[in-house]
Amino acid sequence: MASPMLVRIALARIIINESGDQAIILREVDGVRTFPVMIGLPEALAIDRRIKGQKPARPLTHDLLHSVIEKLGGELERIVIHELKQHTFYAKLYVRQNGSIVEIDARPSDAIALGAGSDTPMFVSQSVLDEVG
Repeated sequence: MASPMLVRIALARIIINESGDQAIILREVDGVRTFPVMIGLPEALAIDRRIKGQKPARPLTHDLLHSVIEKLGGELERIVIHELKQHTFYAKLYVRQNGSIVEIDARPSDAIALGAGSDTPMFVSQSVLDEVG
């Protein structure tokens, strides 16, 4: 099976509305297309906090996962939003550990919260971008 074509994306905006829906707006790095991903309030706040470099007194979920990956000798290599089914996005974390890549299923919001505030590259499959962008 051939690998899907991937397009580099970046977080363009976070929309936080404590009384309603939250969203992140993703944009292609070398293009003009953007698309929203609806997310929960805890994930939106985690992404915002991590981008701003705010450190909680105790590790929250995404901080904990980051520490676990590091303590197990891994490094988050990339995030890929690879599928869109029935208005739901699916993502994967690619963690390099001991010279191998470990592929981990994740919600896009959790994946982006984990990678937020770092240089972790993010991608979307060309087919998903064509469908939403």
